[in-house]
Amino acid sequence: MLDEIEVSDTSNSGADVSKEKINLQFHWYLSIFFIIYYLSYVISGIIFMTYIINVFIPYVLLIDNLIVIFTNIYSFLALIALPLVIIVSYLSRLLIIGLITRFFWRLTEKRSPTRDGIIPRNIPSKTANYYHIRSFMIKYGKNAFMKGVFPWLSNWYFNFVGTGIIKKGSTLEESVVTDKHMNVGRNCYVGVNSALSSHFVEGTFGNIVYFEIKLGENTTLGGFNNIAPGCELSDNSYLLPISAATKHNKTKGNNYYFGMPIHRIFKKKLMNYLKVSEHDLERAEELRIRQEKEKLERNK
Repeated sequence: MLDEIEVSDTSNSGADVSKEKINLQFHWYLSIFFIIYYLSYVISGIIFMTYIINVFIPYVLLIDNLIVIFTNIYSFLALIALPLVIIVSYLSRLLIIGLITRFFWRLTEKRSPTRDGIIPRNIPSKTANYYHIRSFMIKYGKNAFMKGVFPWLSNWYFNFVGTGIIKKGSTLEESVVTDKHMNVGRNCYVGVNSALSSHFVEGTFGNIVYFEIKLGENTTLGGFNNIAPGCELSDNSYLLPISAATKHNKTKGNNYYFGMPIHRIFKKKLMNYLKVSEHDLERAEELRIRQEKEKLERNK
């Protein structure tokens, strides 16, 4: 059963302390992975090989004269269509990954919905079990999209599967986490290796802290940032690289932030850090206001 977890008791200085021994249930992990992996390749492979066998081989590879390939309309179309068929096969594989992951994700959500809170690990917990299963199943699709030819399609993947909400105009660079329980506003940028970590495990046998992360509109994470569970970055929050927000931090927005934990940067420190003048900051602010006005006019 998915919700089976073994519990073992250990002693510490004469006192009994119950610690959970996680039942990883590899049959579920492996089954979900192989279904996603093989079905995505089988369907896209059928599309590609059907074209190769029925079109490319007879009209291109079996033609003895090279000139005929470029003078015969059928041979020429079969040749130039090959890159398009490769792209279609690749996109169909991504689509199948999204469809199958969405099916399993929603199945687990029906049995144990995602909620904010603390997931205990020292007692048998169906919530913890499904949390681990969802965390595992999302990884293959996430890497297939983010490390693939069209990384911007990862936004569609997260929204389609239901792992989080990513609104129009936002960009998520590759990172270790940044894959679930997040609400990213419009026109946000999450820099390289910036982690939207909606979950923390407190120690080896500690509880799982699991809270949604919210990013307001036009929020920027410069790079190598870490955002902890429950954080809310308001509109126009700009985090300089190597900054981190601890659990349940909330910014007021419309400012620059730096440090661990993050704190607002005043103008003089910002000028020293960026090596710019006050005039440069004023020009940047004027540009931002002008772009906002143009965006509002286009929307109207």
